[in-house]
Amino acid sequence: MKFILLPGVAIFLLLLNAVPVQAQGTAPTKKDIAYDGDTAAQALDIYLADSQAPVPVMVFIHGGGWRAGTKNRIPPFLSRAVREGWLSVVSVEYRFTDVAIHPAQVNDCARAIQYTRSKAKEWNIDPDRIGVCGGSAGAHLSLWLALHDDMAKPESDDPVERESSRVSCAISFAGPTDWSLLKELPHAHPAYRQLVGHEPGTPAEEMDQTKMTDVSPISFASKDDPPVLLVHGDADVIVPVRHSRDLDKRLDQLGAPSDLFEVPGGNHSVAGAGGEAVEKQSTAFVRRHLLKEK
Repeated sequence: MKFILLPGVAIFLLLLNAVPVQAQGTAPTKKDIAYDGDTAAQALDIYLADSQAPVPVMVFIHGGGWRAGTKNRIPPFLSRAVREGWLSVVSVEYRFTDVAIHPAQVNDCARAIQYTRSKAKEWNIDPDRIGVCGGSAGAHLSLWLALHDDMAKPESDDPVERESSRVSCAISFAGPTDWSLLKELPHAHPAYRQLVGHEPGTPAEEMDQTKMTDVSPISFASKDDPPVLLVHGDADVIVPVRHSRDLDKRLDQLGAPSDLFEVPGGNHSVAGAGGEAVEKQSTAFVRRHLLKEK
């Protein structure tokens, strides 16, 4: 277990309905690339680094309570890495819960990772160095994919389905990890219930327990999981910090690499001066695990 405490530091990119501020001058190389079917709900944008050699790629999954948000902006620390030429970025759109409930969202994001891997040569990216990150709902989806077993189907007639969905690392900014905590702690948002097909206000004891287990990233934690960075404010009332604390503890018990970056007084939507410090930690984490820097 590793705790990094930064008093007064703010977290960026955490509000369920928020989108990150994109650094000026960073535009996608290609937009609205369909990764499954021909729908805007299953599309991605690609930001390609200017590099002669293949570079690693970070897949960004936006937040929005699994029913809002947009892929059209990426976090500043990722924009900066693209401009510096050492990282490409894929930003993913996925189906919202007003269209389909879980597991549609994780299936879409897994498909996006597989599609990205299938385009490695064309996009000049390294298929063995793919990370994933997101805030809030996007953090949940990132963790689910990072901890879940490979969803590849080696015998499929679809070449994309034959690709691995596994990633090399993951960053979660205030991500939900365990739906069983709905029984123990107040969660100030109806989206948890809507994601698994229940109406807002449904008592947690009356929710489908199988779905609650399957939607929870912590259910899939194992010793072979990739490195995870968990960023969370301890005053978060939308996603209580215990989500990250419990996952960090579970991964530590299993011997899987996990860092918990906890912010005293930080809530789900804090942003501002401290964001730069969090960005530096996030950049260092990505460089350590995708560039193999010490």
